[in-house]
Amino acid sequence: MPKDQVGSVVAVNISKEKGTIKHPVDRIVLNRQGIEHDAHAGTWHRQVSLLACESVEKFSEAMPTGRKIQSGEFAENILTRGLDLTGFAPLDRLFIGEVELEVTQIGKKCHGDGCAIYREVGNCVMPKEGIFARVVRGGEIRPGDAVRFSPQPLKIRVITLSDRASRGEYEDRSGPALADILHTFFSTRRWHEEIVTSVIPDEEKMLEDSINAAVDSGVAFVFTTGGTGIGPRDITPDVVARMADKTIPGIMDHIRLKYGQEKPSVLLSRSVAAVIGETAVFALPGSVKAVNEYMSELTKSMEHILFMLHQIDQH
Repeated sequence: MPKDQVGSVVAVNISKEKGTIKHPVDRIVLNRQGIEHDAHAGTWHRQVSLLACESVEKFSEAMPTGRKIQSGEFAENILTRGLDLTGFAPLDRLFIGEVELEVTQIGKKCHGDGCAIYREVGNCVMPKEGIFARVVRGGEIRPGDAVRFSPQPLKIRVITLSDRASRGEYEDRSGPALADILHTFFSTRRWHEEIVTSVIPDEEKMLEDSINAAVDSGVAFVFTTGGTGIGPRDITPDVVARMADKTIPGIMDHIRLKYGQEKPSVLLSRSVAAVIGETAVFALPGSVKAVNEYMSELTKSMEHILFMLHQIDQH
């Protein structure tokens, strides 16, 4: 995970209409709706756009005309210096004086023919290097203000339930396999994952305590492996379902039906998916094969689940 960084505000810009360049102003005032008098203010996730001055300067140098790009031409609200915006991830935080921003989106589709820079050179920097945020706490921002970047870990807990593995009678393989899948998945995405694994016996109270501790500490995802069958010690789905604020039956039904066509015993799994607070919990079977099958489907929805739970509309 990247470290905290401190940079500065080079310029602040606003525009009255969307899809147009922004113009520098002496200061901007932010509230929970975004930036006052800016076209992008509103109850949505792209209230504030940020771009690094270093990106603009690099883009200017590559322009065939040699023209210098002016502040606001990429429609950025805040132009920064000294911050590596390419390492930012959704849910990271920025602090500028009393203002607090939460990163909600990395880049966006260029307006194309509606973008003055794109019409001029056929390229734009915002899709890859622009950052979008929403206001957590309002205030005033002026050029020269210090900007502190605070990365936020995406906490994930992997819990294996097994009486025998917890006693050391055999090595847990499903938990590490699941952690490896998660590392591979997030390695190509802009998240700062923090994965912790553990092994506990098939005990309801221990599982309940582990899940509660994860939820209380802001864990985004809890994955359990084991205990989803119909044996007398298979208690995982029962505990998760009892604790759930909401269940997500469709995704597990889909996985069971997909793989159950070839192996009917898959249909005996009682795997469940649920939401507890802002934490998504997935109870998976305990074999490495099952973990691979389930995660090949679950990873398709994980980012969308995160955005939904944090009320970030990506459309």
